Amino acid sequence: MLPACRTPDPVARCSWYQDEDTLAAPRRPGDRRGVTDIRVRTPAAPTVAAAGPATATLSGPGLFTVLLGAALPLIDFFIVYVALPSIERDLAAGPALLELVVGGYGVAYAVLLVLGGRIGDGLGRRRLFLVGMAAFGVTSLACGLAPDAWSLVAARVAQGAASALMLPQVLATIQATTEGPRRARAMSLYGATAGLAMVAGQILGGVLVAADLGGTGWRAVFLVNVPVVLLGLVLAVRTVPDTRAGRPEAVDVPGTLLLGLSLVSLLLPLTEGRAAGWPLWTWVSLGVFPLAAAAFYRVERRADRLGRSPLLPPSLLRLESLRRGLVMLLPFSAGFSGYMFVLAVTLQQGLGMGPVRAGLTLVPMALAFFAASLAGPRLVARFGSRVVTAGGVLQGVGVAVLLGTLRLGWPDLGPGVLAPGVFLAGLGQGLQLPVLMRLMLSDVPADRAGVGGGVMITAQQSSLALGVAALGSLFLALVPAAGLRDAAVGTLLVQLGLIVLTVLLSRRLPRMR
Repeated sequence: MLPACRTPDPVARCSWYQDEDTLAAPRRPGDRRGVTDIRVRTPAAPTVAAAGPATATLSGPGLFTVLLGAALPLIDFFIVYVALPSIERDLAAGPALLELVVGGYGVAYAVLLVLGGRIGDGLGRRRLFLVGMAAFGVTSLACGLAPDAWSLVAARVAQGAASALMLPQVLATIQATTEGPRRARAMSLYGATAGLAMVAGQILGGVLVAADLGGTGWRAVFLVNVPVVLLGLVLAVRTVPDTRAGRPEAVDVPGTLLLGLSLVSLLLPLTEGRAAGWPLWTWVSLGVFPLAAAAFYRVERRADRLGRSPLLPPSLLRLESLRRGLVMLLPFSAGFSGYMFVLAVTLQQGLGMGPVRAGLTLVPMALAFFAASLAGPRLVARFGSRVVTAGGVLQGVGVAVLLGTLRLGWPDLGPGVLAPGVFLAGLGQGLQLPVLMRLMLSDVPADRAGVGGGVMITAQQSSLALGVAALGSLFLALVPAAGLRDAAVGTLLVQLGLIVLTVLLSRRLPRMR
């Protein structure tokens, strides 16, 4: 662990960190080779302090409001799945355009998350939360009124950008206005909200499409956001305290562009490639990804060494809790989204369930996830981060039970028969995600809360998109030759392998109590 650096000067430099390249060579007095300058900033009143006790407190209604803002983007990532068949019929959209309806939102969301956190740190998190939520409402209305497929794609990209402005402010506000047991509870509720939103998106989407409110059909899955956003805006003005970093930092333009290029060059071809038939541009784009990622790391590392303000400070990754948590979050989130995609298609197309009945099948998973999330803080107080390992084992047992049920009971399967497997999987996921998120941000300084939250959510969102693209493509590629049952079984076996990996990685997490 790095030694503490204390100084009364608000912009003083501390030089206790040695670059990895020079650690092996002893330094003589006065030799400053490989020394990285770390700026220590003190906050400017009247914002919430960057370190030490918070000067503003997030009330219960305020926490509800920011969690509402956290739920909306994740619900909209998954809610559109059940509406895609209706969109295809109504707007005459082919497979490639349907992939863009899903992928355009996810890519824009992932690319801009860290930038949204940085802007909120500087301009004020409540202000960015309000702007992002208002933009989310407007773009949801545009999605619901889209006259054709390309208009819907454009509105979905804009909706993803609005989500990227709103969501990082949620975690940053929680970090800056809570501490101790209140922060642990708030983070557990955030994790519960994130997991429930992913499940509830498909349940709610099925209900809305089946209800056909006012003849709106699939458009209701977007239009329902508008009244929710209006309520959220009123509550946010009244209940969410304004916080910001002590010293506003300039936008890192090179870092932003390179991060955007890295994520787009990876996620867009993986999302669009299967539907488009893997044309040349998808392979060129995938070839660009490692080059862009390497250039991004070099630019950010150099900016960090020079005391500038990188978009994603590499020094944050020296925090053991964040670094190891990110390594586990990637396979967990990829597996989670792939699992949800395969389950949605299998229930509706393989077992012939309607959207409402398919949604009811997921209710045990949602209830188990929520109950486990609420129990998380008490379990962590007693067993520490071993709770995450236990959750992974439970999740694996649930997926294994579901695999056996699909293989032995097909096609005479209903919600009751599938309930044990989805319940155990949800219980295990609920013991992992909230605790993991709390652990990852536990050591992030308050004045970097927006950036730290943006890093975590970007990793999560990118992994969600990657999981749908990779496991979804594998599943759909297996269907023609193997049939839906065996394609689902084969893909879930891959998911089971990812669960084993997360269990092994969880044993390397820092111990917490």
